[in-house]
This record gives sequence, structure tokens and C-alpha cells, in this order.
Amino acid sequence: MKNLLFILLLLAGLGSAKAQEMLVSGESLQFESEAERFFWNEGKNQPLSLFRAVSAEEVNEGSPWLNLVEDLDQKRAKESKDLNFLRQIFQKTHQSLLKKYEQHSTFNDILESGKYDCVSASAALGMLLDRYGYKFDIVETDYHVFIVVEVDKKNIILESTLPVGGMITAPSEVETYLEAYKQIEFAQLESLNKRIGSPSIDLSNNAIFRKVSLNQLAGLLYYNDAILLFNNQKYQEASNQLSKALALYPSERIEGLKDLTKEMSYKTVGHQIR
Repeated sequence: MKNLLFILLLLAGLGSAKAQEMLVSGESLQFESEAERFFWNEGKNQPLSLFRAVSAEEVNEGSPWLNLVEDLDQKRAKESKDLNFLRQIFQKTHQSLLKKYEQHSTFNDILESGKYDCVSASAALGMLLDRYGYKFDIVETDYHVFIVVEVDKKNIILESTLPVGGMITAPSEVETYLEAYKQIEFAQLESLNKRIGSPSIDLSNNAIFRKVSLNQLAGLLYYNDAILLFNNQKYQEASNQLSKALALYPSERIEGLKDLTKEMSYKTVGHQIR
């Protein structure tokens, strides 16, 4: 635990005040480990801790992240043009952290093995953009997450799952990309237990297109983890993760899966869960 505290002290300042929100107390939540509880409580001060809370028992000391930040700090001191430095953020993050796309990869998977998905990779990019003062939006859709950055009054897409070609700058291509995910009136979310980052994405009937904060994105990491547990019929564990997801991000999709988890637990094993 001393090592965890030391690393978190080093990371102080990585989350700015604008990214922070009121965090629901963890007193009534069920944590998988003391490490998770520790990171959750530290999440009141910085979103990085919230991203590290999911599967916290598997984490290392976070040196890949620290090394990347140190490298980018040095490059920022030499590069004043926001567009050029944005390219360096995107390229360096993939070179240093994001090694292999794999569905349902947590932020700690990035630190441990370089495995990532659109949620965990967008978390990494979002924290870096916040650190270096960019104006950006993290966008949640039905089964995908991406980032829109404003540079010189123009929108740029950061598609984290594409190491090559994932930084989209041409206005016509940006417009086409956004149009593909545009919310359709009266559309309904197809499935509550289909993880964000699913490789089979149907863009024909989009129900969700909204901006989320870094803290809310951490809630979606918990939501993804709960879906994996739900699909393996581990309903109590899924419910525990959903309670934490709701504490970070009260949304209809998380509420819906929470209700479905309770229902399925009662129907299949006759056990009433909370």
C-alpha cells in the first residue's frame, strides 16, 4: 500500500479541476480488493485513480504511464503548435501504451500488457488532452467511444482503435465520421449486455450520442466489466460493479442492466440481489 501511495503522490495534478465531479461515497459499495477501495477513494482527487480502480489487484506501479507523461512533457516544452503536439500525443500513446486492441480491456490491462479497447484507450488520451489544456469532448455512442478535439476552431477526431489513420483532420472526413454515429430520433439501444467496443457495431439505428466526462468514462469501464460478469451469469458480482458504475455515471443503460441483473438472478438461481 505504501507503493500505491507513493505513485499516486507522483501522479498528483494529472487531473484538472474541470474534470472532477462529486464522487459518491464508497462506504456502501462492495470492493473486490483493498487496492480498489484505495484507488476509488483517491478518485475524488484525480480520474486516473478511478480508471485504475477496475481490476486493481492486477496493477503494477504505473511506470509506463509515468514514462509517457514525462516524455510528452519534454516534447511539449519544445512544440508550441497545438496540432503538431496533438499528433505526438496520439502517436506516442500508441507507441508507448496501446499495443494490441482487445475487447474488454481495462486501463490496468494497458499498463500491464498494452491491451486496450475504445473505452480504456480514450481514458488515456482524455487524461493527456486534459493535462495539456486541449478543449475536447469524449463521446459515448451505443457501442463505441471516441474523442473530438477542437484545434484552431476546427474539430479533429481521435479514433483510439486505429493506430494508423485514427487521427482524422480533414473537415469532410470528420463530418462523415460524426454523421455515421448521429443519434436517430426514437431509436432504442439494441442490447444492454453488449459491451462498448464490440467489434460488430451496427450504425444504422443509433440511440446514444452524448458527451461524457472522465469520471463518467470510468463509470463505463465499470459497466463494461459488469457486462462480462453478467454474461458469465455472475449476477451478484455484476451488480456490485454496476453500483459503482452508477455512482460515477447515473445513466439509463447502466440502470437498465442493473434491473436486468436483478431479474436474471432471481429467475435463474432464485436469489434476490441488491
